[in-house]
Amino acid sequence: MALTINTNISSMVAQQNLAKATGSLNKAIERMTTGYKINHAGDNAAGYSIARNWETQLGSLDIAADNAATGADMMTTLEDHYSLISSHLQRVRDLTEQASNGTYGSASLNAIKSEITARLEEIDRISANCEFNGQHLMNGSMGAINLQVGLYSSSDSKIELKADLFKKGDVGTLFKTYSKGDGTEDNTLADKAAVATACTGANASDMLNKIDNVIKEISNRTTTLGAAQNRIDSAIESIAVQSENITSSLSTLRDADVAKESSNYIQAQILQQAAATLLATANQTPSIALNLL
Repeated sequence: MALTINTNISSMVAQQNLAKATGSLNKAIERMTTGYKINHAGDNAAGYSIARNWETQLGSLDIAADNAATGADMMTTLEDHYSLISSHLQRVRDLTEQASNGTYGSASLNAIKSEITARLEEIDRISANCEFNGQHLMNGSMGAINLQVGLYSSSDSKIELKADLFKKGDVGTLFKTYSKGDGTEDNTLADKAAVATACTGANASDMLNKIDNVIKEISNRTTTLGAAQNRIDSAIESIAVQSENITSSLSTLRDADVAKESSNYIQAQILQQAAATLLATANQTPSIALNLL
């Protein structure tokens, strides 16, 4: 190889390898400090795009999980209110059975009627105040609700809470519509005053079956709520599994192997030091030509 002054090939080779080693060193440092092996699209164009898509899906799944949890909370709110109504109806039944015994005078019956009226008024109050996020769940104003529990707009990503879950729960509706138990209405029991009077009247025992039918209606509604709750709980579990799987895949694709990058760092550091040393030597090579003068 010719000895030249203007062109120092050895120095150029050393500079190229020094730049390469420095680049590898910086990449290893970046991966260890960020924890990711894909930090830029240039690192892995396809992987970068896939990772971004999975990150978007994970964010959407978090929202879907929140949606499902909110739906579950709404169902729990409704169920708890029905539980309160059921307990008041059971007490009304006990008082009605007591009044039907025929051993009580008018003063005692008035006292029983007073408590029955108070219980019925409380049922109406509970029904009117059964609210979740500004929506009244027991006044008959709500239609069907779709819970968005998936990533897409298809029906598979939604759970429909049918309007039947949100029936009216006031005393007038319950006793007028459900007390006969045969699907026909009893217009004589269209308000709580009429119900209280019937529970302490001469035919109080006739009300026992009617109250039982109303309690059965509340039980049926609660059972329907339970079925909806089970669907929502299943959706929450499914979202958790889906999120876990995507997170695992994202980690495999994107997360840096710290042990591997540490090894790469040491290797690049050694190569950088070697290249720097040889570059210094190569830069002195042209000066040998002075010995020929």
